[in-house]
Amino acid sequence: MTLDELTRSPGEWLKGTGPESDIVICSRIRLARNLADFPFISKASRAEKSEIVTLIRDAITEANAKLNYFDVERMSELDRQFIVERHLISRELKEGEGPRGVALNDDESASIMVNEEDHLRVQVMRSGFALQQAWEQIDDLDNRLEEHLDIAFSQELGYLSACPTNVGTGIRVGVMLHLPALGQTNHLDKFFRALQKINLSVRGLHGEGTQPYGDFYQISNQQTLGKSEPELIQSLSDVIPQLIEYERKARQTLLTERRQVLHDQVSRAYGVLKTAHTISSEETMLLLSSVRMGINLGLIDDLEIAQVNELFINTQPAHLQKIHGQTLAVDERNVLRASFLRKRLTEMREGEGE
Repeated sequence: MTLDELTRSPGEWLKGTGPESDIVICSRIRLARNLADFPFISKASRAEKSEIVTLIRDAITEANAKLNYFDVERMSELDRQFIVERHLISRELKEGEGPRGVALNDDESASIMVNEEDHLRVQVMRSGFALQQAWEQIDDLDNRLEEHLDIAFSQELGYLSACPTNVGTGIRVGVMLHLPALGQTNHLDKFFRALQKINLSVRGLHGEGTQPYGDFYQISNQQTLGKSEPELIQSLSDVIPQLIEYERKARQTLLTERRQVLHDQVSRAYGVLKTAHTISSEETMLLLSSVRMGINLGLIDDLEIAQVNELFINTQPAHLQKIHGQTLAVDERNVLRASFLRKRLTEMREGEGE
């Protein structure tokens, strides 16, 4: 498996086949883990980081985890950005120093960052609202790895981590949602304030410190200490269906009360994507967001959600450059992105892009 092979598929989490996938893009669970006999990454020497990589790679093999390891330290800047865009590594790992890497399975549902803030960041992403399936997959992987690694654990505090907010279970449970109608009906701020009161955070497309683009939001737990993994998963599982219901109601309100305006918005977005000769990644995200909602509401009938999801990922800057095998300046990318969109949308409508 090579990074170039990843350009041929958007990954399991972006396929749009999971439960409630009209609203929920994906469900994600991440576990922070550290090795007992080594300092945290911020204090580790290069030699210690290298030893950590070796121990974790050996454990992956011994656990028969069927993950492919990639050396992030030796990657090009383009390849690093490419796997950030696929949500396989964080910006922190991309910009880090010393021996570090990522291991992932063939469909990208499971991955392990090595030597980010913690020695291991184990992650599972599943399409749609599938937190229980994600938990079962990551719990099995975590258990198998722990059979071969001495993990830092305290009977009093739980799993020890570099950041105090991850001490305890070390779990981060998240769901990525597409909420265009709540944004257009000006209800998002009210809901997000309510989420913060119950210790849930709202972040942009690429997690902490990022701005939301294309009406995509990540909702995740802030608390990791004092509750079990199932309790933290359940707290999110109880809230997300309410957001899904509110978004669906807001979409129906737009369809009923502003149908002509909404149809015009969706049609214009689709028209620009099909005809533009230069377009930025940010504008592409916003237009695809409208098109995605239009498909779900029956306003567009010659395109599928999975195809829109493919365009979301493949029009990102690093993806665009990897697919076309060249490094490009921003203006050149904008022209190429428009050309790519015109070509792929034509193929998709004619049934030739499968």
